[in-house]
Order: sequence, then structure tokens, then C-alpha cells
Amino acid sequence: MVYAIEEINANDVLLPNITLGFQLFDNCAHMSRALWETFIALTGEDNAIPNYQCNEKVPLAIIGDPISLLSIAMAALLGVYRYPQVSYAASVNALSNRLLYPSFLRTVPGDDKQSKALAKLVSFMGWKWVGLLSLNNDYGILGSQILKEELQKLGVCIAYHEIFGQGTSLAKLQVIANIIIQSSAKVVILFSRDPHIYQMLELLLVKKDVERIWLASNGWSNSPVLSITRYSHLLVGTIGFILHDIEMLGFKEFLLGLRPAALLPQDIFIEKFWELVLGCRWPSGDSSGDNTTLWCTGEEKLKSYMNSKSDYNDYDFRMPYLIYSAVYSVAHAIHNLIFSCALDQESITSHKCGEVTKIKPWQVFYHLKRVNFKNRIGEEMFFDANGNPPTDYDLLNWHRVSDGGIKFVTIGRYNLLQDEKNELSINITAIQWITGGKEVPNSVCSESCPPGLRKASREGQPMCCYDCVSCSEGEISNQTDSSNCLLCSSETWPNTIKTMCLPKDIEFLSFWEPLGITLTSTVIFCSFTTFRGTLSVLCIFIKYKDTAIVKANNSDLTYCLLVSLFLSFLCSLLFIGEPKRLTCLLRQAAFGIIFVICVSCIFAKTLMVVIAFRATKPGSNMRKWLGPKVPAVVILICTFIQVLICVSWFLCCPPFPEKNVKIKTGVIISQCHECSDVLLWSMLGYMAFLACVSFIVAFLARNLPDSFNEAKWITFSMLIFLSVWISFVPAYLSTQGKFMVAVEVFGIMSSSGGILSCFFFPKCYIILLRPDRNTRESLLVKGTSQKT
Repeated sequence: MVYAIEEINANDVLLPNITLGFQLFDNCAHMSRALWETFIALTGEDNAIPNYQCNEKVPLAIIGDPISLLSIAMAALLGVYRYPQVSYAASVNALSNRLLYPSFLRTVPGDDKQSKALAKLVSFMGWKWVGLLSLNNDYGILGSQILKEELQKLGVCIAYHEIFGQGTSLAKLQVIANIIIQSSAKVVILFSRDPHIYQMLELLLVKKDVERIWLASNGWSNSPVLSITRYSHLLVGTIGFILHDIEMLGFKEFLLGLRPAALLPQDIFIEKFWELVLGCRWPSGDSSGDNTTLWCTGEEKLKSYMNSKSDYNDYDFRMPYLIYSAVYSVAHAIHNLIFSCALDQESITSHKCGEVTKIKPWQVFYHLKRVNFKNRIGEEMFFDANGNPPTDYDLLNWHRVSDGGIKFVTIGRYNLLQDEKNELSINITAIQWITGGKEVPNSVCSESCPPGLRKASREGQPMCCYDCVSCSEGEISNQTDSSNCLLCSSETWPNTIKTMCLPKDIEFLSFWEPLGITLTSTVIFCSFTTFRGTLSVLCIFIKYKDTAIVKANNSDLTYCLLVSLFLSFLCSLLFIGEPKRLTCLLRQAAFGIIFVICVSCIFAKTLMVVIAFRATKPGSNMRKWLGPKVPAVVILICTFIQVLICVSWFLCCPPFPEKNVKIKTGVIISQCHECSDVLLWSMLGYMAFLACVSFIVAFLARNLPDSFNEAKWITFSMLIFLSVWISFVPAYLSTQGKFMVAVEVFGIMSSSGGILSCFFFPKCYIILLRPDRNTRESLLVKGTSQKT
């Protein structure tokens, strides 16, 4: 402080023609004494009189106190009078409250800043599971509370939080030591000051707990007492924040230029300083000593002695710089007050510009909270809205050196004046870890969940303790430690490890897959066989048109039936391949109409058998129905009804292709949507009804004479037809996707093949292999014998 005041007084620009002085008050670190001395400063006399100012020459500002508890008491009192107070060491966060302490400012960052810095450090290193120890006073309790809040915001969990300090019993310390050892948290944040840590460290040394990463608050991050060999193997790798180290130019030379009282009689501390530095004693009248006593003469060479002390070159100037900044802030406030003539309502004074004898402390405070300057060192100084200075910390790492001691190495910086993304900068490669490795040690309650898995919280445990579970069906997680899985779109599906959504496979009965190839080959073979059979039967019937069995058959109906069977095989191809609008529109209608023609031909044949038998009876008038018109009318009427149903279907709600994502998991079913189930089943129901009528009529006519009787073969063919389609309905309804289509194709081929085999093979067998039975006499004889 003396150095700063002398430097200011020597500056003709900052406070020209003004000499700053100072007055010292010693509160002896006692609350009542601190308040008493504060009243003395306010009164202006040696005797404190509350609410009275007995002397106009009162100090314009108070620098101090270094102790937070005493600063709180002083700030509460000084705030009533808006008397400026600038502390250089009181860091408790409560002093930032402008309502309770309106005139308090400080040059040291509040504890909330180092709490936020520690939280940033934990997050930067990727640690999610940490232990917390804090001192049982305002510094530890309030600082750790802010730290916990910041850690929670960053998703870091506290494994345990233990409070200790003055008055903590040894048994309690042993319990805390056991908690530290048994915890899986490898990182321990210690929010304390070094005098209170020794007992805890001694217990950990006895229990031989190692490989804990200690994070230090500003209170002990560069403690010389803890950096000895005894604790080095326990505390090596410790990382802590300390105020940014700034070299005060000229301060060492100022210290070296100090002289005893003969040269500086007004300095009441110089003699004590001389004794402490040189280890000598000043002689006095009642002094006694022996031959080993070193007496101070005042002629000692302080500079040569200082240079011989290795620890002097490493002297920490952080605290002196804070005092230096506090004095300069007051000086700049006075400068702004004197040289600012642009007075507003809040700063109206009773003196003219340049009158310095009537400056009031509250006027200094008005300008003090608004100062913004760069000092001679080049560092920017200002106070924010809460009276706090710029936040600037160095990050120290405790390195173990060859002699077993600890060396503090700067590995990073935390500067809130930087961009928010770069406010914390760390040289990871420069860190010496207690594990001895180069990689950042891990400290988590649960290992990270890789992509494809999500975190599932464990009941009753912190959020950092979780299990990794697979994403649900249709969901993915493409990041590490995902809390939730993402649902794939309707047209995509997760890959096997559930890390990305892939387009779903489109399923339909393809021509080129094994099932499609089999069905297509069968359809083509049956169609070709039917086509050849049609031509063969046509040729056979033409060649043997005069034979009895050909004459007994209605050749027109036979040809119509063969053609419809041929087309029924071919219509199966409409069901194979990717559904298109045209195929969806035609396939059910083509199948329904062609099969109705087929069944109506069989029904007409059966009907003609019954009519022919009735016409042979004497006096029967049925002969007029034996012409070719009746079968044609029957076929046309039956077919017209089916066509009418299909046209109504097309007009009301025509079938269309669709992509169905709900039927089968992970697959898009490309299918034809029939649009109207009522009309679909009406078409199938009508076809089934016609088949049942044909079956019943054929069954009733099965015992008619063989010379005219085709009824038993019609019965068999209709029995097969109905059996196929009766079994088709449950099979069709119980399958999905391409297998549903395959069932329908199989039903078409089976029923068509059954009709073809039961109806035409017996006739061709007689014509080609048993010509002796293909005569009128043979048929008449057999028919007569049956009738008899």
C-alpha cells in the first residue's frame, strides 16, 4: 500500500498537486474491535461517537478488511453512510449483495467465481462423479453450495459432501477418511484453507489411500506447507485455481530500497521488517544477549542478502497486487471526481472543480464503482454491478520433483474477459497426473453408454449412476450417453446395433425371389399345359367329333371352360411383382370374373345334363331347352352379375398400391389396398355361392345314366374347388405381406388345376386309351345296366 501511494504521489498526471496519505487501524482480527475502529474512522477522532463526524478530515475510503467475517460487519455499517470500502482478500460471496452492502467493493474475485471455475474444470476434464469436502465456515459452506449448483447445471454428480474444520472430532475425521477411500469417485474437490487440512491428510496417509485427484480451491492451491515431501505422493497431480500472477514492476526494488528508522522515521514497521528479514535484533537500553546474538546496525546490505535467498525470487506477489489495485482504484475515483465537471443529479457537490478540501466519501464512492482503467502494468481494472473485479485465475498443477517435494506449475488460465468458449484454457499435456499416465484419468459412477444404448437411471441413486439399456424397437441413439432414443421415421428402421436409421426393406412377391420364381414357373407351366391341353382337346374333339363321348359333351361349353381355365392360370401373374396401380386395379377383378366364367360353364354343363336326362322321358317338354342358347344365357347372366359387382367396386373405391409400415416390423410391405372389403368379399362370396350351387346340382345328378352323365366329375371338380377356397379363407386371413399374395396365387392354381384334372383327364383317357368304350353302344349298354 505504501508503495502504491508513493507511486501515485509521484505521478503528476493522476493526482497533480495532491498528496495521498493513509491512516492505519488495527482491529486485531476481532469483531468488536473492527467495528470500533470503523466508528473511529467515521468520527474523525480517536474516540468513536456513532453518527457523528467531529473532524472534516476523515479518510475518503477504507482499504480492507482481509477477513470476510470482519468485512461483512464493517460493510453493513459503512453501507449506511455510502462510505466506500475496498477489500483485497474478503472473498465470501455474500458481500456481492448490493442491498445489504451497497458501498462494498473488492479487488479479489468472489468465491462464486472460483466455484464456477472449479465446476468448469470438472466438466472440461469429463469427470461426472466427484467427492466434495468443505470447511465448516462461510468460506467453505457458501463456496461449496455454489459449486454444487454449478456442477448440477453441468450434469456432474456429487458422490458425497462432507464438512469439517475447527471443532471437528477425530472420530468424525476418520469417518470422512473412510468415505473418501471407499468411494468410487477418483476426484475430490477440497474447498478449504490449508491450516484445516493437515489432520485429514494424516489420516489418509495412515490408510495409504492413493491415486485420488485433488482439486484445490484458492485457499490452499499453492500452499507451501503442504508441498513438502511428506504429502507429495498423496497430493502430486493436484490441480487448483490461484489468482493470476502479475509481476509488479519496481516492487522488488522498492522493498530492497527500504532503510531503518534513521532514514524513514515516520515508518513504524521498518524496524520490525528489518529484524524479520535479516534475523537480527535492534539494541536497546534493556536489551540482553549473548555472543551468538546478531545485532542490527541499519547498515546491512539488504539487496545482497535477498538475492542469496532462493525463495525470495519465487515470492508470490498476488496479494500485494490486490492491495496495489485497491489503492489505485481509489486514486482514479478521486481523479474522476476532481476532473469531471459534467455533474449530473446524483453527483452534485458543494465544491467547485478543483476544490479538494471538501470531497466527501460518498462522492468518492459514486466514482469508485464506475472506475475503469489500465494500470502501469497494463492490466485492466474495473468493478461490475456487484462490486467485483475482473475474474482472472491461473491453473496450477502440483509436480513432484526429484527431491520428493512439490513444484507448482502453471498449466492454464481462467479469464472471464475472454470469450465464453475460451474462458478456460488448459495445456493437458503439461499436467502431471498422480496415476503417472498421460491420459486424463476417469471418474464416473457408470461407464459411458455407447451409441445404440441409452441411460436408464438407477432407482434411489444420482443421475450419474445408471445402466445402459438397448433402445426400444424402432429407436436409435447415435451419441454416447444418450438419455433418450430417437424414433426412426415410418420409412426407416434401425440397423442391427441401433446407431442409425436405414431405409426399410420393401417386401413384395417378386418374380426373382425363390418363392416368386417357383410360383411363376408353376403358373407358366400350368398355363402352357392348359393352352396345349386346350389345343389338344380341341384337336381331339374335332378329330373324334363323331364319337359318342364327344357328342355327349357340349363342345362349345368345353372350349369356353378350357379358355377360362387358361386365363385363370395367367391371371395369377398379376399377383406377382411389385404392385402398380394397373395391376392392383385388375388382378382381383380379373380373377373374380374369369373364375365366375369357369364356374358358370360348369354350372351350365351340369344344368344341361339334368335337362338332357329329363328330356328323354316320354312326353317331356324339356327338349326345347336342349339347344346352345340355354348355356350361353346361363354363362352371360352369371358373369354379368360378377361384372356388375366389379364395376361398382371400381366406381365406389378402386384398389390402389400402398406402402404398409405397420404389418411387419422393420419392413415396408408393398401391397394393393383393396379399399372396400365389403365389395371384395361380395365378389368372392358370389363366386363361392355359384360354386356351391354347381356342386349341389352336380351332386344330385351324380346317379344319372352314364351315357349323358358328367355330373360325378363335376361333383369332384367342385368339391376340390370348394375345398381349396374354404381352406384359403383362414390361410389368407392369417398371413401377411407377400405370403398372403402367395396363398391367393396357390389357391387360384390349385382350384384351376383341380377343375382341369377332374373334368378333362377322364374324357381324354377314354378317347385316347380306351377307344372301345368311346362308342354309342358301349355307353347305351352301360347306361341301361345302370338304369336296371
